[in-house]
Amino acid sequence: METTTHTISSSPRSIAIAVVGNPNVGKTTLFNALTGLTQITGNYPGVTVERKVGQLRLNGATANLVDLPGTYSLAARSPDEMIVADVLLGQQKGEQPIDAILAVVDATNLERNLYLVSQLRELGKPLVVALNMCDLAAKQHIEIDAEKVAAELGAKVVPVCAYRREGIDTLKKVLQEAITSSNLSLPQGPEFPSALVQELDALKAKLDEHGAELGKIFHFTEVLRLLVDRDGYAEQRLAGSLGRGVDDLLDEHRKRAAPNGSLAALEARSRYAWIRGVVAAGVRKPATRNLTFSDRLDSIVTHRVWGTLVVFAIIMATGFQAIFAWAGPLMDAIDAACTGLGALAGSVLPEGPLQSLVVDGIFAGVGAVLVFIPQILILMLFIAILEDCGYMARAAFLMDRLLSRCGLSGQSFIPMLSSFACAIPGIMATRTISNRRDRLTTILVAPLMSCSARLPVYTLMIAAFIPAERYLGGVFGLQGLTLFAMYSLGIVVAIPVAWGLKRTLLRGATPPFLLELPTYKMPHWRTVGRKVYNQGKEFVWRAGTIIFAITVVVWALAYFPRSEEIAQRFETERNAVETGELAPEVREARLAEIQSQESGAHLQNSFFARMGHAIEPVVRPLGWDWRIGMATIASFPAREVVVATLGTTFFLGGDVDESSPELTEVLRRAERADGTRLFTIPVALSIMVFFALCCQCGATLAVIRRETGSIRWPIFAFGYMTFLAYAGAFAVYQLTTALGWGATL
Repeated sequence: METTTHTISSSPRSIAIAVVGNPNVGKTTLFNALTGLTQITGNYPGVTVERKVGQLRLNGATANLVDLPGTYSLAARSPDEMIVADVLLGQQKGEQPIDAILAVVDATNLERNLYLVSQLRELGKPLVVALNMCDLAAKQHIEIDAEKVAAELGAKVVPVCAYRREGIDTLKKVLQEAITSSNLSLPQGPEFPSALVQELDALKAKLDEHGAELGKIFHFTEVLRLLVDRDGYAEQRLAGSLGRGVDDLLDEHRKRAAPNGSLAALEARSRYAWIRGVVAAGVRKPATRNLTFSDRLDSIVTHRVWGTLVVFAIIMATGFQAIFAWAGPLMDAIDAACTGLGALAGSVLPEGPLQSLVVDGIFAGVGAVLVFIPQILILMLFIAILEDCGYMARAAFLMDRLLSRCGLSGQSFIPMLSSFACAIPGIMATRTISNRRDRLTTILVAPLMSCSARLPVYTLMIAAFIPAERYLGGVFGLQGLTLFAMYSLGIVVAIPVAWGLKRTLLRGATPPFLLELPTYKMPHWRTVGRKVYNQGKEFVWRAGTIIFAITVVVWALAYFPRSEEIAQRFETERNAVETGELAPEVREARLAEIQSQESGAHLQNSFFARMGHAIEPVVRPLGWDWRIGMATIASFPAREVVVATLGTTFFLGGDVDESSPELTEVLRRAERADGTRLFTIPVALSIMVFFALCCQCGATLAVIRRETGSIRWPIFAFGYMTFLAYAGAFAVYQLTTALGWGATL
């Protein structure tokens, strides 16, 4: 089928060039090489898919380069692929029409990459093909005649090596020529069966009649996708605009186009037949394929035993060590800076609601956001390096064997791994999962992974109440095993939850997991750095604003109502100390003690305390009293807030952390109304299990709402996780109490 490119008319608006390609072809590296630092990152209007636009200077003019998500085909299934199709067809709301296309292909795997190029040709836009990774092709003795391939494609083909910045100037020159060229007829493309072509023409004519009412003319590519992709994105969107009857109309044409076969298979055979002709004309490969470095490394890395139990385990252990240990000093520095700035601001403000709002609300909220940045950045750096060097695809391949047993695929591995640092980037990472049911299932189980915010709770409870016993000659400690059990709990529970979801609410067949393993290469550090920077910025501006807002709400609930009687009583005590004859250091210590006691008294009179008393009958079977219940409610915006809340509740102030010996000792001595110890080993285990399974994170729920586009899924996630947390905490407390584990240290 012949199509023609169009001439870009003179227009006051800037030219838009779409950068398109399969995953792992170096598209982002090339985009960065062309645009440098002149990039803007955001989201497409109304959706959560990332939008990256950079400026490119072409012969004195400015062009906007739009980096689209990686895709293998225009048959859209995932949110990323839907955006690609919409932008290329000029149907993305708020996005200017595309004037030209830059297709990035992998020179070592031209056959697979040209499938997408064959579809891009049919869009009728000026097309330039960047033949990337030519250095790797040369190492594999693959010879590509770019001019012959270009003649078959009807598009300029430019050999480049993006990470070395080779061929960039030539590519810019060719792009300039392409967007200013006159009309050119393309050579013959894929030859579809005559029955399919007839039905495409007939369907387009009918759709154009309906489209006239909407002011729309249907593009050949859109009609092809409507006919071929049964229940696909194009069909769903058309049904939304034209209403009922679309299914019957499409099925009528589908039956005539392929009465005895699959339209998708017909399309694939036609395209690959054409691709074989293109490759035969311009590509020469050795008769026998040489064993490459990637092949030799994969024999170990993807091995069922060595790849999983040794290589994968070592890499993951290194990543977790980096996340939890290396980030510690940076997190402490950020926390100290926010606390210091808050104290400084508080010193110049008069006592009262404004001072508390600034210190305990605003600065505490900012600190709650910024303190996680080191872990987020280290996690993103870890993942970006593994992705850029080619290992992450292998890890997904290895994990597919396990995840397929509970109805998921290897695509869910990276989001679940990311969730161990923070569920927010993990949930955002599900955008690449093409199957909607798999994507929702992964989103719903990702918060079960023990994120870094749970660690302060584990650390406090384990240090205070789990005996420091050691086994096997001191190799294993009970405290370390308890921490390992808490992290393992989320994984163990996530498997049956995912299995149940895929057989009930999200019932559907497990999709085949098709994965192209890229060749190994050294990471391109500029690309890695930019990816880490963008992810960190997205966390601060999106998740951070949510955390901050909820933190201020929590402050208000903990601050009000303010009792004048309590304030007057402690003011009297404070005056007595200040006028008394005490040594300066004793006076300061006593004033600090009074301040902590006053904060605790106000907190016990707050709305939070009233909520804690209200839910005490519900949490009593878990071994808790109203104080633990109140701290749990207060930790809704961020789990780690429970530590500071416990410090204030027990009159130590809110500046304590999980490592404070004063807090540990006070919790050990805390008593119930009847004089018995409040915190015991069963109570500590009950609290840890509850926090391991409960979705105590308002920011995570807000991100689930944004990613799914529905309020029902965050409600469902909070509901089922709260049920699991309560049931797990109840079972652990009752069982350990029955076993006589009620003693404390």
